[in-house]
Amino acid sequence: MRVGVLGGGLQGCCTALALAERGAEVILFDKNDALLSRTAVANEGKIHLGYMYAGDPTLSTAKTMMTGALSFATFLERYMGQPAQSFSVSVPANYVIHRDSQRSADDVCAYLKTVHALINEAAVGRSRAYFGMDLRAALRPWSAVEKEAEFNPAIVLAVFSTPEIAINPSALAEIVRECTASHPLIEVRCGRTVVRAEEGRNGIRVLSSGNDGSSTDSFDHVVNALWDGRLGLNETLGFRPNRPWLHRLKYGVSFRLPPDVKPPPSATFVLGPFGEVVTYGDGLIYLTWYPECLQAISTDVTPPDWATYPPEPLRSRILAGTLHALSGIVTSLRNLNAESLPEAGVKGGAITAWGKTDIYDPASELHRRHEIGVTSNGRFHSVDPGKPTMVPYFAETCAERISPAASTR
Repeated sequence: MRVGVLGGGLQGCCTALALAERGAEVILFDKNDALLSRTAVANEGKIHLGYMYAGDPTLSTAKTMMTGALSFATFLERYMGQPAQSFSVSVPANYVIHRDSQRSADDVCAYLKTVHALINEAAVGRSRAYFGMDLRAALRPWSAVEKEAEFNPAIVLAVFSTPEIAINPSALAEIVRECTASHPLIEVRCGRTVVRAEEGRNGIRVLSSGNDGSSTDSFDHVVNALWDGRLGLNETLGFRPNRPWLHRLKYGVSFRLPPDVKPPPSATFVLGPFGEVVTYGDGLIYLTWYPECLQAISTDVTPPDWATYPPEPLRSRILAGTLHALSGIVTSLRNLNAESLPEAGVKGGAITAWGKTDIYDPASELHRRHEIGVTSNGRFHSVDPGKPTMVPYFAETCAERISPAASTR
């Protein structure tokens, strides 16, 4: 069986690996010069357990995310050949309720506890599946003394410790890239832009272009794992969404702290257009603050080719604005400024999701991220992971749909 996988980001690479392990011959296309070189390495790497989605009181988003999160480490161990504990991850996240939260502190507190109970139900018999973390311990509310030592008490209403972690996306990309490129059944074609896909007599034809011209390849199955170009490619086969969507360009800031600065706690601020602090175990810090880091919104089928690394003076504005906003909330960031972090990096990418309004709107569909997954039409399969958390789960789902006979190694 010959399968074309379109897009060499995390979803495309994981899907290619899952298919190749089932015996398929995979051709993996990517427009960039290297796999996993754009959005895949431009986020915080959060492996969501569902705590973030208090804006979806149905709990559907939380249940979806915990399903993906509990599958993530297992996928890495199986296909990367490394124990989950060997990957670079953050210290566990604290969920911080902001004074301007779109839901009350009591509502968010009740939501967090409900989600935690659901996580434990989902993890019965595999309580260590989430990167070896013990999920059974109850969420711990911080005391007033603890809270005031780490956060501005005029802004922060409550804090809860959770087991949720982030995986360093750059380190993960390096490992996935190596495993993908070295697999004998995967042929990587970088520098190839997929122009369209079309039904053929015996399968799906894919037209791509590159420096060496255009070419057409035929496949038994095609997987559309493009990130920001997925909707546009779907349309070449006549599949246009019947609901509104948004492409958002969001950046984040990464740096290593000066040696005399205390690392901040990992913190996710809820519920609304806020941001987070991620402290990785190797000393890397990631910050994002939505009002500063969101730079563009597009409702086009295919968004503009936004820059992964913003040019000056935008880079400096994002860095300074993010540090200023978060230093007013997080005590250990108060004395930091752009001048003290000369090596700080700013990078970002597109976020594509169903919805007509941004998360500033409490009723926005963007607060509900469960209507995602693998959509198949004959031999063409389009994968919408929603969040990186769901990538390995949907990679397995897609591979099993295409090649169910060899679902075990």
